[in-house]
Amino acid sequence: MAPSTATRARPRPVASRARRSKGRHRRLKQRNPLLSLLVEMSTVTVLALVITVVLRLFVAEAFYVPSESMYDTLTKDDRILAEKISYLHRDVDRGDIIVFKDPSNWLNEEQAKPGTLRRVGEFVGILPRSGEGHLVKRVIGIGGDRVICCNKQGQITVNGIALDEREYLLKDAKPSEVPFNVLVPAGHLWVMGDNRAESADSRAHMGGPGGGFVPVENVVGRACCVIWPSDRMTMLRPPETFKKPGLKK
Repeated sequence: MAPSTATRARPRPVASRARRSKGRHRRLKQRNPLLSLLVEMSTVTVLALVITVVLRLFVAEAFYVPSESMYDTLTKDDRILAEKISYLHRDVDRGDIIVFKDPSNWLNEEQAKPGTLRRVGEFVGILPRSGEGHLVKRVIGIGGDRVICCNKQGQITVNGIALDEREYLLKDAKPSEVPFNVLVPAGHLWVMGDNRAESADSRAHMGGPGGGFVPVENVVGRACCVIWPSDRMTMLRPPETFKKPGLKK
């Protein structure tokens, strides 16, 4: 019997395969340019939103000032930036302007509950927060401080040291029309608005839950600057009076 012979398949020309491969790639590119653009844009948008949310949660976030209670350090509708980095390495201190969560229904219902669309915009950082149970005030006393209004000169004292508040109070404004003598509990703050006559601050809630004190855990961040409108852009620093060495116990 004659030996069988295998017939070898003829190899396809390399040039022909290359041309077909290029043709396939060209057709794919022609089919999906819009899809590729949408995927790229979606990826960039999602990454940008993730970064924005992370920055808002851990670094800083913007807020509207909802009232004139801090006038004229801050005025209504100012946009401020509350930074959170400082309190990673130091405690809240006297003189700081802080943004904090409403400790015990200090705000009325209208101020405390923005609309759903606005809430979403605020969460992702597209819009600055306004209300939603947050307030902005100046820290006058911290845990362990004895805060009294007023001495014979009409000044607020902290641990027996008189505060010279002319740097941030309105001209000729009294430090307080309401007398008080409080010992700030550990882990809490005594806060007041710079516009004392128009500020429902710790003084206005002495008889309510919490005694007018703000838990430190409610602090969102330190108001470090006004970022809008442009003609009011400024840094917010603690006044000199809070640097008196006698204040620290």
